Amino acid sequence: MPLTGFDHVNIRTGRLDEMIAWYADVLDMQAGPRPPFGFPGAWLYLGDQALVHLVGLDTPPEARDPGLEHFALRASGLQDFLMRLQRLEVPVELAEVPGMDIVQANIHDPDGNHIHIDFDTAEQQ
Repeated sequence: MPLTGFDHVNIRTGRLDEMIAWYADVLDMQAGPRPPFGFPGAWLYLGDQALVHLVGLDTPPEARDPGLEHFALRASGLQDFLMRLQRLEVPVELAEVPGMDIVQANIHDPDGNHIHIDFDTAEQQ
């Protein structure tokens, strides 16, 4: 069974509303339909796919180890994205991937989870 693509990442958070707003503002993801689970949460969509599943917790993120180093997304429009990050005052670190034509925009969400958004290096011009 070969893998066919990325489905979703599940993130537990004590800042549910802040996380929903951050993913909408910074990554253009929108909250959408979610099954009626017996716990708080949100599914954040890119197009018709729920890529980020948030689970609301009563404990602050500092009280737990999320066990997530990073997740990555592919994108285009590097300069527009960098301007958005600047406007929203979201720190970013750019890094080129050795041996590949990829530049990563490394950011962190309000809970400190590392996300890198991959762009073609040609977009750095």
